[in-house]
Amino acid sequence: MNITQLTVYPVKSLKGIDLQQSELYTHGLAWDRRWMLVDAQQRFVTQRQLPALATIGVALDERSLVLSHPSMAPIAISLDEPQGDLRQVTVWNDHCKAHPEGEEVSRWLEAALGDAARGLSLVRFASDFPRPVEADFLAGDSADTFFSDGYPFLVTTTGSLDALNQALVAAGQSPIPMNRFRPNIVVECATAWAEDRWAGLRVPTGGIELTLRKPCQRCKITTVDQQTGAVPAQGEPLKTLLSLNTQPHLKGAFFGQNATLTKGQGATIRVGDAVEALPREV
Repeated sequence: MNITQLTVYPVKSLKGIDLQQSELYTHGLAWDRRWMLVDAQQRFVTQRQLPALATIGVALDERSLVLSHPSMAPIAISLDEPQGDLRQVTVWNDHCKAHPEGEEVSRWLEAALGDAARGLSLVRFASDFPRPVEADFLAGDSADTFFSDGYPFLVTTTGSLDALNQALVAAGQSPIPMNRFRPNIVVECATAWAEDRWAGLRVPTGGIELTLRKPCQRCKITTVDQQTGAVPAQGEPLKTLLSLNTQPHLKGAFFGQNATLTKGQGATIRVGDAVEALPREV
């Protein structure tokens, strides 16, 4: 097995950036989910509420985070973390400290997306604020994350996507690309749902180990075309995932595994790296 795709999502729920390599930290790939959008109540906003967020492109250069949209000139935000002016923001049930990125970005978002984006602000996770991963699944270990839903890494496999697409086609639906699931690390593996039987992954060349913590329950963001922001087939692929019942002991639709970094803080992971699966203890 090897790594076929690495993707970082600097702004939660905007487009991702496919990489050839990235540094790993306990909080995720470098720059992953460092920013997010909040409403007037300082609560996170994603494609669940505003699918058109999928149409905003994201890039990183040496100095800036750059947002782009087909109808707008790009806007650049300095990578230098602002000083002072902290606010409390909410992602799910967690209250986090964040820096607002300013009114200019808010005006740009509204001009790009229209009234649906009115009142949105871009905020940056405060680097000295800890956000621990939910303790129930850590078995005594510690891990943290920025603005991800709950875990710093999402791991998926090509074999599971192939199996899902076969089921979609058999049901008269169109196959979907991996970006519907917004993974960080994609592993080439011919066996469908093999990741659900792994305890973790080892990347020998980097001295890296990831522990797979829990299956990832999927939401309606998977129904959103990540290029256009449209919903081509209502309820899909969630309906088909439910019918496959890949996690019979759990309620819901699941695809991929949430993970934390066990070894390799600061190490570099690369597309093409060989991967070894760590089996679960029976």
